[in-house]
Amino acid sequence: MSMLCDFYELTMGNGYFETGFQDRITYFDVFFRSVPDQGGFALTAGLDQVIEYIEDLHFSEEDLHYLRGRKLFSEAFLNYLKSFRFTGDLYAIPEGTPIFPQEPLITVRAPAIQAQLIETFLLLAVNHQSLIATKANRIVRAAKGRTVLEFGSRRAQGTDGAITGARAAYIGGCGGTACAIADQIYGVPAGGTMAHAWVQMFDSQYEAFQTYCRLYPNNATLLVDTYNTLKSGVPDAIRAFNEVLRPLGIQKCGIRLDSGDMAYLTREARKMLDDAGWPGCEISVSNALDEYLIQDLVQQGAKIDMFGVGERLITARSEPVFGGVYKLAAVEDKEGNILPKIKVSENIAKITIPHFKKTYRLYDRATGKAEADYICLHDEVLDDTKPLELFDPLATWKRKTLTNFTVRELQVPIYLGGKLVYRQPELRDIRAYCAQQVDTLWDEVKRFDNPHKYYVDLSRKVWDIQHELLKQSR
Repeated sequence: MSMLCDFYELTMGNGYFETGFQDRITYFDVFFRSVPDQGGFALTAGLDQVIEYIEDLHFSEEDLHYLRGRKLFSEAFLNYLKSFRFTGDLYAIPEGTPIFPQEPLITVRAPAIQAQLIETFLLLAVNHQSLIATKANRIVRAAKGRTVLEFGSRRAQGTDGAITGARAAYIGGCGGTACAIADQIYGVPAGGTMAHAWVQMFDSQYEAFQTYCRLYPNNATLLVDTYNTLKSGVPDAIRAFNEVLRPLGIQKCGIRLDSGDMAYLTREARKMLDDAGWPGCEISVSNALDEYLIQDLVQQGAKIDMFGVGERLITARSEPVFGGVYKLAAVEDKEGNILPKIKVSENIAKITIPHFKKTYRLYDRATGKAEADYICLHDEVLDDTKPLELFDPLATWKRKTLTNFTVRELQVPIYLGGKLVYRQPELRDIRAYCAQQVDTLWDEVKRFDNPHKYYVDLSRKVWDIQHELLKQSR
C-alpha cells in the first residue's frame, strides 16, 4: 500500500530531498473538527490497519519504475526510496476510545519525507473506521440492550468498506456481521439466516421452513414476510417449529421480518408465538434501519430482540465523511529544539493547535465520569492532588476549577525509532474497552439531539503559544 498516497506527497518528498529537508524532524497531528451527525462524541478506530501498513511500508522495483516514468523525480530521490522505511515515532489514542474535536488522535514525529508519505493512509484508515464505529455505537445505544448485527456488505462502498467496516462496527458495539470474510480475517462473529429466494424456491412456504429447520435445527431463524407475515408466515413457522424442533427438544429458534409495519407486526407475532408455546423464539428485523428508526420502534413497544442494520450503518449514510485532517504542528531545528508551527484561517475551527502535545482525560473521582480533556505540551505533567482551573479556549472567561479528579494520558506510544512497541489487543478486548469507555461519559453527552458539549481545553502554555503565533502571523 506504499503507493496509496496523494501524488503531492511524492512531489513534496522529492522537494524535501532536493532542498535538504529529508532529515528534518517534523511533528504532524491527525485530528478532526466536528462529530458526525452532530453527536456529542466520536470513537477512534483503524489503528490496527495503520500498524499493518507501516510494518510493510516500502517501495518495490515496480513502484520505482512507475515513478521514474513520470520524469518528475530525481534519481537520487528514487535511490532514497529504494531503502525507504519508517524510522520515526508514532503516538495514538487506542481504538475504541471516545474522542472529541481538535485533540490529536495520532501524532507522528518523523523525518519530513517519512511523515509526509504516510499521510493519506493514516487518514483513510482512521477516517473510515472511526466513522463506522461512531455510527454503530449510536445505533447500538438506540437498541437499548438488544442485539445489533451489521448487515451491510452488499451495499458497502467497495471491498475494504465492507470488511474493515464490519470490524469497525464490531468495535462500536455490534454483536456480529453478515460478512463472512470479516470473521475469517478479524474474528467478527458472522452469521445469517435465509433470503426470500429460499422461500420462493420451494412449492410451499411451509416446505421451505420445514426443510430449513431440518438442515439447521440449532440455528433456525425463518424469514416470515415473503407472502403474508401474519396470515401465513408466522403460522407456517410455528408449524415447522412444532413438527421439527419440538420433538428434538430444541427451544432456541427465531423469525425475521424485512418489511411492513415493524411495530405492529412484531407485537402481533409475539402474541402468536407465545400462544403457540414458543416464548423463547426471538424476533429479528431488518430493512433500512438507523438509530432514529430503532429508537422509534423501541418507544412504540415493538417486540424485537435483534436488529440487522445494513446500508445506513456500513456507509454512515446520514454523514458519510469523518473529516479527519493531518496538519504540521512543529519542526525541530538542528539543535533539537522544537519550533511550533500553526495554520491560520479566517474560519476559527481551522486554526490549528501548535507544538508537540499530549492530551489528558480528567475524571471525577466520585462518579468516575469524564469531565473534560486537557491538551498540554508534551512535557507538562498534571498533578491531580491540586486544583486545576480549566478555561474555554474560544471563550476564555468561561472557567471551571476541578478539585476531586483523576487523570489519564490518552495517547500511548505505538512506534519509537521505527520499532513497534505497542501490544495490539484482541478485537473483542477493543470492543469491551470501547463499551467501558463510553460508559464513562455523562448521558447528556450521549444524547442524539442537542448533546451537552464536552470540553476540550488547552493548557495555559499551549494557549499562549497559539496566540503568540497568531500575533506574529498578523
